[in-house]
Amino acid sequence: MPYASGRVIHDADAHIMEVPGFLEEHLEARHRAAVTDQVLFPRHEGFHSTRFKADTDRAGPAQDFDEAQIMLRKNWEALGSSNRQDRPRSIDLLGFASQLMFTTALLNYSSVLEGGSDVELTYAVARAHTRHMVEFCSVDRRLLPTGYVPLVDFERTARAAREAIELGAKALMIPSRCPDGHSPSHIGFDPLWAIAQEASLPIVFHVGGGGKLLEEAWFNNGLPPVPDFHGGDDNFKSIDYMAIAYPPMKALTALVVDRVLDRFPALKFGVIEQGASWVPGWMRNMDSAHNAFYRNEERLQKMSLKPSEFVQRQVRVTPYPHEDTGWIIANTGDDVCLFSSDYPHVEGGRHPLKRFEASMEKAGIDEAQKQRFYCDNFIDLMGAGLASELRHPVQAAA
Repeated sequence: MPYASGRVIHDADAHIMEVPGFLEEHLEARHRAAVTDQVLFPRHEGFHSTRFKADTDRAGPAQDFDEAQIMLRKNWEALGSSNRQDRPRSIDLLGFASQLMFTTALLNYSSVLEGGSDVELTYAVARAHTRHMVEFCSVDRRLLPTGYVPLVDFERTARAAREAIELGAKALMIPSRCPDGHSPSHIGFDPLWAIAQEASLPIVFHVGGGGKLLEEAWFNNGLPPVPDFHGGDDNFKSIDYMAIAYPPMKALTALVVDRVLDRFPALKFGVIEQGASWVPGWMRNMDSAHNAFYRNEERLQKMSLKPSEFVQRQVRVTPYPHEDTGWIIANTGDDVCLFSSDYPHVEGGRHPLKRFEASMEKAGIDEAQKQRFYCDNFIDLMGAGLASELRHPVQAAA
C-alpha cells in the first residue's frame, strides 16, 4: 500500500538530489569552467564527504529497493532521488497525485549568483537549471518541474520566463532576496507577471532563495559550535531557522503594497519550505500598516482589497510538519496552506501526514478544510501547470 492513500494528495515540495556532473550537459560550454562540481558541492569536501560519496555511489537504479523504506531512506539514498528512471516508482510508493519538483544543489548557488557581478552567468545557470529540471521530470507527468528566473535585469528576466515556459516549466521560481538596486515589485518586472498570468502558471519562492539569512556574528557566542539537524555545520540551526521567513515576507509585502497582486489578479504565488507560522501575524501586520499609512500613500488608497485578502486570494504557503498546521489554517483562512513532503530531504520527516493530521484534529479542522489543504489549494496554485487528468486521479483516491 502506498504511504498516502484514501484521498488525493498533491505534494507542493519535492526535490532532486543532484550528483556531480549533473549540470555540465545543460550549461553552455563557455560557462562550464566557472561552475564546477567543487562550486556546486562545496560542503561535501568536509564533514559530509564520506557520507556523500557513499550515498552517491548508491544512487544508481534501485533494483531491490525495500518498499517499506520509502519514507525512511533520505537524501541520495532515497528511491528516485538522483536516478530519474526510479522516480515514477517512488511516486507510486508515496501515493501522491503529483509533486512540484525543485533542485537541491542550485538553490543556494543561484542566490549567490543573484548578488554577483556576472549577469550573463546568472541567466546562463538559470537556463541550465530549467533544462535540468525539465529533463529529470520528463519521465512522468506527475513530476512538475520548476524553472528558475533571476531578477537582476528586467529584459533578461522576461526572456528567461518565456524560455522556461517554452521548455516545459510548470512553475517559475524567483529569488526572495531583494535584487541589488531595485525592488522585486519594480514596474520593470510587469512583463514577468504578465507572462506568468497569461500562461496560468505560478510564481514560487523556495528556501535558499533569500540569500544569507544572518551574519556570522550571530553564531559567535563564545561557546562551542552547535551542530545542525544533519549532525554537521552547514545547514539551519535554531537561530537562523527563525529567520527563514524574513526574505519571502519582505518580498511579498512589497508585491502586495506596490499592487502587483492587485494589477495581476489571476497570478498565484507559492511560498515553499519556509514554514507558515509567521503568516497569520504577517497578514494582520500588513492590514495594520494599510490602516496606519492609508491617508498619505496613494498606492494603499488604490487597493481593491485589504492586504490580507490578497494573500487569501493569491498566496499559498507550505507549513512544516512540526508546525501547528491546524492553528495556521484557522488563522489564515482555508485557502492558504498546502501539503508538502520535502521528499527526499531529511527535513520532511518520516511521517509528515501523521503530524499534519494530529495538528488539524486538535484544531477541529473539518474534512472540507482538509480537502483544500491536501488537494484543492494546490490545484488552484498550479493553474495550467497541472494537467486536468492529474487533478483528481481515480487511482490516488482508491
